[in-house]
Amino acid sequence: MKPNTSERARVVRDGVSLGTAVGLYGIAFGATATAAGLSVWQASVLSLVMFTGASQFALVGVLAAGGGPFAAVGSALLLGTRNTIYGVRLAELLAYRGWRRIAAAHWVIDETTAVTVRENRQELSRLAFASSGSALFLFWNLTTVAGALGAQSFGPVLQAALDSVVPAAFLALLWPRLVPGADLLREQRIVAVGGAVIALALTPVVAPGLQIIAAGLAVLLAIRGFSAQPDGASSQRDETPPLEDPHPLGDGSV
Repeated sequence: MKPNTSERARVVRDGVSLGTAVGLYGIAFGATATAAGLSVWQASVLSLVMFTGASQFALVGVLAAGGGPFAAVGSALLLGTRNTIYGVRLAELLAYRGWRRIAAAHWVIDETTAVTVRENRQELSRLAFASSGSALFLFWNLTTVAGALGAQSFGPVLQAALDSVVPAAFLALLWPRLVPGADLLREQRIVAVGGAVIALALTPVVAPGLQIIAAGLAVLLAIRGFSAQPDGASSQRDETPPLEDPHPLGDGSV
């Protein structure tokens, strides 16, 4: 069953809106990079080639603190490892082949993964990935240049406002899954809320990206705990009697 026009429009609207909003955070990166001693073109190349905000902030943060290039690169790589995990999931979901698979790997980050995995059909997942990735890549790079060029003109109030963009964007993605009408089990709601609380609580006190890793580990442990319950809520999913003549049709895709 192919998605209709309204579904396509919703996916594109959500992807572009998220990409535009989070892309504005590149202003903060550009300003931070130049404050750490990088030139405008060096900050721009980092956004073009690396394109993963947490790792970029980690790299310039280590440099600003007086660390060497190897320590800076090591910190960036550590935070970037989570994108590898995202890539394993998206490779199966998007099923790109050839050069498209290689090109898509550059856009595998937190935000594009979030909007892609929530769609239940491959065509919509691809549309979500393309719209969010293209919008975010464009605006992130443009605002990096703007932030690097105008770093000296930003005051603390604007910096604080920029710092709230990414957490707000993730809450916007999470909220539709938590409202009463969402088709989720109680355990799933608990895990989602817990992950959001952990990420938000750690944001002011840890390096960019570490709060996402910590929240992800907590979510994995919680899922493991719920799945280990012998007669918990999961038993509700096993009450449907088996079909008389079961013939599996695949992995549940339409």
